[in-house]
Amino acid sequence: MSVVADLIALTKPRITALVVTTTASGLWLGAREMGERPRALSAALALLGTVIVVAGANALNMYLERDSDGLMERTRERPLPAGRLPAEAALVLGMACSAVSLPLLTFGVNAVAGLLAAIALLSYVLIYTPMKRRSPAALLVGAVPGAIPPLLGWAAATGGIGWPGLALFGLLFFWQVPHFLAIATFRSADYARAGLQVLPNVRGDVVTRRHAMAHSVALFVVTLALAPVAGPVYLGVAVVLGLGFLGLAAWGLARTAGKAWAKALFAYSIAYLTLMLVALAVGA
Repeated sequence: MSVVADLIALTKPRITALVVTTTASGLWLGAREMGERPRALSAALALLGTVIVVAGANALNMYLERDSDGLMERTRERPLPAGRLPAEAALVLGMACSAVSLPLLTFGVNAVAGLLAAIALLSYVLIYTPMKRRSPAALLVGAVPGAIPPLLGWAAATGGIGWPGLALFGLLFFWQVPHFLAIATFRSADYARAGLQVLPNVRGDVVTRRHAMAHSVALFVVTLALAPVAGPVYLGVAVVLGLGFLGLAAWGLARTAGKAWAKALFAYSIAYLTLMLVALAVGA
């Protein structure tokens, strides 16, 4: 693998692409609420700034977690634990991206977008990343920066927050919890080997599944709150997909549910988010 490919890998391209997509959904919905199409320059700067800030946050995360990454099967071939790049490469890349992206969003888009990006970056790198070794509550902390991008997109289009922007935030926040609890369930041994505190290893599978159910209910409720601005097509999709999500989460409450449940919920959650974003775009 080339040095360039390894540098790109430090930014976690798949995660960055997902984040940019959620930012775009907020942009599109916010512009529609303002009665106009997204302004090309502002939208381009918002998406570019999002790419750069997320890339920087991921590179800094790779730098801080290089030791634990080397202990996990799914991450040990990343550039730093595999020894293909020096740790300083991730640190320099992360700092450079952060230094460029925050002013770009603040002055190129608006101050609210810049502030939201700064909150996401700092909470992800300085709070969530080290907290993963101390408490399974890190998941809730990490869900905050993960849910900010669509709110950032909304702010880029409207200049403020607003309840639809907060509902977009809620959609991503509550989606992340069952999604990552599912991953933590079927990869519990991997997390234990790395010394990361996840709910299945700390509180057990029963508590984990209850949390997944509770957050799935919250997810269903918050998605309905978007219906007045997202339209009837979105509402229909949200109801159907939401009931499917609730059904899978309820399966987890059965004693016979095991890793098969976790893998099914994980797979469904990815399809769910993809289709919900499509419904937001089509409905708007």
